[in-house]
Amino acid sequence: MNLANLFSNINPREVIKNLPDAVFVIDSDGKIIWVNDKAAIIFEARVGDLKGLYFNEIVAGGLELCEKSYSRRNSVVTGAFTLEGKEFFIEMNAKKYIDQYFVTIRDITAMTNVLANAEKTGRLNKEKNIMLVKLANEFKSPLQSIIGFSQALSDGLGGEINDKQSKYVKIINKNSAELLYFMDKFLEFAQAESSLFGLESKPFDITNTVQTVIKANESEINSKGLTINYDFEELKKKSLCTDEHCLKIALQNVIETAIKMTDVGSVTIKIDNLDLESIADYGCKPVKNSQEDSYIRISISDTGMGLSKNELDGIFEPYTQLDKTNKKIVLRSIILGTAQTIIRRMGGNITVSSEVMKGTEFVIVMPDSKSE
Repeated sequence: MNLANLFSNINPREVIKNLPDAVFVIDSDGKIIWVNDKAAIIFEARVGDLKGLYFNEIVAGGLELCEKSYSRRNSVVTGAFTLEGKEFFIEMNAKKYIDQYFVTIRDITAMTNVLANAEKTGRLNKEKNIMLVKLANEFKSPLQSIIGFSQALSDGLGGEINDKQSKYVKIINKNSAELLYFMDKFLEFAQAESSLFGLESKPFDITNTVQTVIKANESEINSKGLTINYDFEELKKKSLCTDEHCLKIALQNVIETAIKMTDVGSVTIKIDNLDLESIADYGCKPVKNSQEDSYIRISISDTGMGLSKNELDGIFEPYTQLDKTNKKIVLRSIILGTAQTIIRRMGGNITVSSEVMKGTEFVIVMPDSKSE
């Protein structure tokens, strides 16, 4: 069939009538001269009831928004009203032909409600985190007292106790210490997510920072007989300008995770600079005025048992792990989730790769703030 003949048989008004969006034709005074059936459905009225009305009667600032949409060549979002006065939200586009506006309208009330609820939820989450951080001492002080007094009883400072009592006191002390550790890590995660989290960039020696974190974990490293290997040979400069305290928290959480997952062997920490072409591979965007030494890469690899694919899923996302029965998995995701949140706030990212029986590697990539 000849295409010209095909299109000559198409009735433009019939096409407009069956468009999925509401369609209005409005004259230069803002009077509605034609609508399609979809418009009647959205505005909960009959077609005949809408014709002859002024567009401003059913769309707030309707005629002015038509001109705005037409002149700027984009859609506008505004409020609209049914003839019964029920308010809803619309997205409208307007085109102008001689002295008439051709307007398409879509009801976006449901989408607007979703966005409003998401904003409200996000605000409530931030307020919840702030509350948890500010109440940290209220949570921790009773536990610290239980740990202190139970240890004193165990050491005989409260008088002699029999073997059965000693066993119970040690259980109280151990479980209280574990609960305090969990609370510390949970509150740390809440603070990283909250608006109380702030960054203060100052230059420091990144190699000294890493070694300080390792020293803080010496007790567990020595108890397991692990070897710590350092590889800083490819690092172009030791000085890094960012928030050292925040980086220490992230490093501590990743390094202590590596140590916990390794019973025999070693943990190796390598620091080098990342070439600009590889930044995107780690989920980062180059900072302004980036140079070849603008990004550092900190690799923390261990010779532990490694993690399966199921264990890697959601490893940085505590909220996705809440249905897990293994509390160690939940705690690990809180610890690593804190590290991930902090590093992302610093403009970087953390990735992980692992193979069962061959170990795990965490890679922290982050910018030097002097490059921004």
